[in-house]
Amino acid sequence: MSIAFSSRSGKQGDGRLAAVFIAPAFLGFTVFLLWPTLLGVYLSFTRFNLLTPAEWVGLDNYVRMVNDPIFWESLRVTVVYVVLNIGVQTVSALAIAVLLQRLTRSPWLRGIVLTPYLMSNVVAGVVWLWILDTQLGVGNEIVMALGLDRVPFLTDETWAVPAIALINVWRHVGYTALLLFAGLQAIPDDMYEAAKVDGASEWRMFRRITLPLLRPVLAVVLIMTVIGSFQVFDTVAVTTAGGPANATNVLQFYIYGAAFGRFQFGYASAMSVALLVVLSAITFVQYRLTRAGQTDLG
Repeated sequence: MSIAFSSRSGKQGDGRLAAVFIAPAFLGFTVFLLWPTLLGVYLSFTRFNLLTPAEWVGLDNYVRMVNDPIFWESLRVTVVYVVLNIGVQTVSALAIAVLLQRLTRSPWLRGIVLTPYLMSNVVAGVVWLWILDTQLGVGNEIVMALGLDRVPFLTDETWAVPAIALINVWRHVGYTALLLFAGLQAIPDDMYEAAKVDGASEWRMFRRITLPLLRPVLAVVLIMTVIGSFQVFDTVAVTTAGGPANATNVLQFYIYGAAFGRFQFGYASAMSVALLVVLSAITFVQYRLTRAGQTDLG
């Protein structure tokens, strides 16, 4: 009897202690994520400009969004950016991670690889704005030294989106590589040793051992990078401000302009909700197709 009472009291004490530790995170989640999300969903059904009370308009904002050509163009530009960013970043990060795993595991080298990620997007944007400047940039000086004409990286409609994508690849590829490197640590070394005994080349081991066993980590990294890529804003704001001729007017920048430039908070909220739905659908499909919750390691 006393033992049962003591056990019950211990469980209650553990529950209270757990609640104390969880409370700060739960409070932050409620104040900074859950409540703004619910408020944004509500505002998406209203006409609101901060100066007057919100006026309920039903689905008007969503009808306007569907018929807004700038919204669809912004979505197209965002998708192009995401494809470029994810493609280059994933391949580069995977190559760096494999090289770190197979050639060296120096912590100093890992620190160097991570260095660009320690810089904020705004600072990175300002630095690359100077590097890629058409007239004074170091990048164009190198282009000229190679005997080529100057390239308007950030002022030409063709080059602007790829340039922004490469800026963000430069900043994030080290962090992505270290995530993949951490996943590589879970692959037993004896698998590679057995493959070497059988005469397998590095490329064959990469295709038959590394990629299959790294799949769950790679899937999670892809989900994270896709979500982050769709939310690109600060690099665009610093370097091109949506130009030239709306060529880099990504969806987040268009939403920001609608909210804080034209004070159309209801319409901006509707586009934000649409982006949330799109990202949720993409994440679900990615998770199912890549089987992110399963592993081939026995």
